[in-house]
Amino acid sequence: MKNFILSIAIIIFYLSPASAQDIDILSGVKIKLRDGVQLNATVYKPHGQKEALPVILQLTPYISDTYHPRGTYFAKNGYVYAIVDTRGRGSSEGVFDPLMQEAKDGYDIVEWLATQKYCNGKLTMWGGSYSGYNQWATAKELPPHLKTIVPVAAVKPGVDFPIVDNVSYPYVIQWLTYTNGKTGNGLLFNDKSYWTAKFSERFQQDLPFKSLDTLVGNPSAIFQKWITHPAYDDYFKSMSPTPAQYAQINMPILSITGHYDSDQPGALTFYKEFMQYASPSAKNNHFLIIGPWDHAGTRTPKKEVGGLTFGNACLLDMDALHKQWYDFTLKNGAKPEFLQNKVAYFVSNKNTWKYASSLGEIGKDKQSLYLNTTSNGLHNVVQSAILQSNTPQSNAPAEYTYDPLDKTLGSIDFGMTGRPDNYLTDQSLAYGIGNAGVIYHSAPFEKETEVSGFFELKAYIETDVKDVDIRAIVFEVKADGSGVLLTTQTIRARFRDNLEMEKLLKPGEINLFHFNHFPFISRAIEKGSRLRLIISSPNSIFVQKNYCSGGVIANETVKDAHTAHIKVYNDSKHQSVLVLPVVND
Repeated sequence: MKNFILSIAIIIFYLSPASAQDIDILSGVKIKLRDGVQLNATVYKPHGQKEALPVILQLTPYISDTYHPRGTYFAKNGYVYAIVDTRGRGSSEGVFDPLMQEAKDGYDIVEWLATQKYCNGKLTMWGGSYSGYNQWATAKELPPHLKTIVPVAAVKPGVDFPIVDNVSYPYVIQWLTYTNGKTGNGLLFNDKSYWTAKFSERFQQDLPFKSLDTLVGNPSAIFQKWITHPAYDDYFKSMSPTPAQYAQINMPILSITGHYDSDQPGALTFYKEFMQYASPSAKNNHFLIIGPWDHAGTRTPKKEVGGLTFGNACLLDMDALHKQWYDFTLKNGAKPEFLQNKVAYFVSNKNTWKYASSLGEIGKDKQSLYLNTTSNGLHNVVQSAILQSNTPQSNAPAEYTYDPLDKTLGSIDFGMTGRPDNYLTDQSLAYGIGNAGVIYHSAPFEKETEVSGFFELKAYIETDVKDVDIRAIVFEVKADGSGVLLTTQTIRARFRDNLEMEKLLKPGEINLFHFNHFPFISRAIEKGSRLRLIISSPNSIFVQKNYCSGGVIANETVKDAHTAHIKVYNDSKHQSVLVLPVVND
């Protein structure tokens, strides 16, 4: 009986289309870099490969075994797939210095793989997030055999990690713990309760942000180095292509990001810079996809994100799309049918993909809603300030107070670690903010209106401190009272005019805060819905706190705290306005 069962198991195994007969794996392949350091690679090949093929490179700090399913998929579909542990991670030699080493290492890996007998001299890359950044970093070094890249949800140093608009966040040390040493550390990284507890401990005790690495048990020289660069400076710029390097990158590129991708700012900054500096022929070969996805969904799309459910059309088969792109660019195949124009974007509540010839074409029609105050009920979510289509004349400014020592909203904010599962529909902030922010509502929309593109807010603000963080959040509020988060941006006041140079506020002076880095969004605002705008100052366990002293924020503690009294002006001389990107078909 045992022999019979064993025989059946063997037959099933060998008849299975997913069996190991389909591929060959080369483990522990060593790639020697220019400085003598050897990186570890796992190479997936079609079983019994008889001819040289294009090679897909994935360079990752997350340990090569993590991506075994994708290596298997592409080896079964006519490609060699090489997963390489970054320097200092997994079985690779050297020391991991995040974001600083990938450019030259990537060049060396590409050119080494091009000489292997299984490679036909054509290389491409796969990967999202950090591995999306790796592609741009490698491309800027112009390796001759790199023929195309597909950067997905690409991190851009200094733009969305380890700072976003020059504001840091505790998730940084969580990620550095994930990538600490040689091992994966995935279980620790995903232990939400541990990280929430530690971030809360720092917040409740008003410990300096710079102490966070020691507090979580992972003293980190990298973390300490990063907090000495609180602005988008030459240190961060050195990690990405320069204008001259963009001008020399001449290969087909497919960029992918999502409405709710935390690295959308990086992915689209890379895209915009390339489209600004590249040659006309290179620009013509750059395609962009923006779906209704969060960060992970850019690689494995899901219908449910943050309490919203999208239609089946959002479920692109990303492996198949990559294969079609690689066939198109490396094997003279047909262009993927999905790419009907240069930019594809998903209207999140209409279950439809739309197309444009450029990113700037989307939402080029604008609708302005002016901020105004009409009553004393400014801090009540029902009797709030308003957004109106005509310009206000001479009303008093809206006012709110930011007290860095107030712990009321500490757990409400939607950080990467602690956000609720329904973070896109949760309205806790609106109903709990009290006098710590100002809430504006528009009149109900008279007809369905597609807003696709980038919102913009010009707010004239006065405060009595030298520095403060101002955050703007835009929601759709449906006729039934439910809400949908559309987009949000924070401005650190000292960088209000220039992310590369700080200029402290003069207390009592009115300044323009120009919110022009809102993430891309696409949604049809329903007839009867209103827009809600919340202007406040983040005070959460998930964000680096600004104590308003005007000093070094990473060093600040309770002794540095200053309460900020903030006025948002809305008169004929200071017309604060929210600008909507409208699509009129």
